[in-house]
Order: sequence, then C-alpha cells, then structure tokens
Amino acid sequence: QVQLVVSGGGLVQAGGSLRLSCVASGRTFSSYAMGWFRQAPGKEREFVASINWSGSSTDYADSLKGRFTISRDNAANTVLLQMNSLKPEDTAIYYCAAAVVRDVARSRHAYRSWGQGTQVTVSS
Repeated sequence: QVQLVVSGGGLVQAGGSLRLSCVASGRTFSSYAMGWFRQAPGKEREFVASINWSGSSTDYADSLKGRFTISRDNAANTVLLQMNSLKPEDTAIYYCAAAVVRDVARSRHAYRSWGQGTQVTVSS
C-alpha cells in the first residue's frame, strides 16, 4: 500500500501558475507509475497526466499538453505537477495517484492508491 500526501493547491488568477506536489511512502517509489487526476464540481474525475516509473515517459490529457508538466524525483519519493497559463476551467480538486503498473496509464483502474486531493481555483 502507498500513502500519498498532496500539497500546493490554492487560488490563482487566470494566466497564473501553480505547482502541486505529492509525496509517497510505503512501496518502493521507483517501482510504479504516478498520475494526476482532477474532478470539477458535477463532473467525473478525469485524467490529467501520468509519468512512468523512471520519469522517462510522460502522457497528458490532450487539452492540457503544453501547459502542464509532470515530473518525479525518485530519490525524494515525490511527483510534481507544474501548471502554467491556468484557465478558469482548470478549477477542480486535483488528486495524485500511484499506479499498479510501471508504464504511463490514463485509466483510473490502473491506479490503486489515491492522495487526499487539493483544491485548485482559477479566477477570471
């Protein structure tokens, strides 16, 4: 089992940036992929980004490419999500998740452990 602690959310104006951090404990961090998902009010949780076990491969939701960057530091058991050029439609609760696979994955079913979520609010 993996425990995940998320931080870095907050309120930002449109066009601004935020960086989310997720620290993992439990299983060997470098043995699994990590992902970020988000859930806006009244909507289903959706895929944001994923990174493979080594950090050599990443995947993003098509609508977010070029604005969001996922990275990981295996020595620090940390995965980051850098969010730039934020838009009001990016407002959501953001979740960090640990996968049961080593490669990037978009499906929620590939993830078994979830962090507590952090609110990101982008004002217009």
